[in-house]
Parts: sequence; structure tokens; C-alpha cells
Amino acid sequence: QVALVEAGGGSVQAGGSLRLSCAAYGYIGSRLCMGWFRQAPGKEREGVVGIGSDGSTYYADSVKGRFTISQDNAKNTLYLQMNSLKPEDTAMYYCAAVDPPCSLAGHGEGYNYWGQGTQVTVSS
Repeated sequence: QVALVEAGGGSVQAGGSLRLSCAAYGYIGSRLCMGWFRQAPGKEREGVVGIGSDGSTYYADSVKGRFTISQDNAKNTLYLQMNSLKPEDTAMYYCAAVDPPCSLAGHGEGYNYWGQGTQVTVSS
């Protein structure tokens, strides 16, 4: 059983930056696949970035060059550096994890560990 806790959301102006964190708690016997997903009101949840148990990464086209995922394995913490934020980035951001194997792209199907979410609001 793994619990995920996100932090770092907030409200920023377009072009600003935020750094989200996701700390994993509980017994973790092996490295998990982890990722960030987001969902805006009335829209389907979408994958933003993901990192596999082998270190491979996935970035949605909409965030490439602006968002960067990283990990501190010793602390079981995942980070999402979000730069050059746009109003269309506004959404609830969720950290998720699953035991490998996993699909890094998609909408989070199969991910069984989810955080409560942190709101990101970008104004123009």
C-alpha cells in the first residue's frame, strides 16, 4: 500500500513557474512507475509526464520543453518543474503510481495509487 501526497500548486500568471512535488509513503519494495496527470473541469483526464521504473520518460506534446520530471529516489519523491505556464495548463494535477510494468502515456488507466491532487491555475 502506497500513499501519495502532492504539494506545490497555486495560482500564477502566464509565463510563470511552479514546482510540484509528490511524496510516496508506505512500503515500497521496488521502484514504481510514476507520473503526473491533470484534469480540467469538463475535460478528460490526460497524462502530462511520466517516468518508468527504468527511468524512461514520457512528455505530452503540449508540455514538452516547458515541464520537466525528476525524482529523488532516496526520498521517494517525484517532482514536476513547470515553466512558461499557459492558461491552458490550468487543471487539477494528480500524482499517480503503479507497480511495473506500466504505460507512461494515456489517461492513467491501470494506475492504482493516486494523490488527492493539487490545483494549478494560470491566468492571462
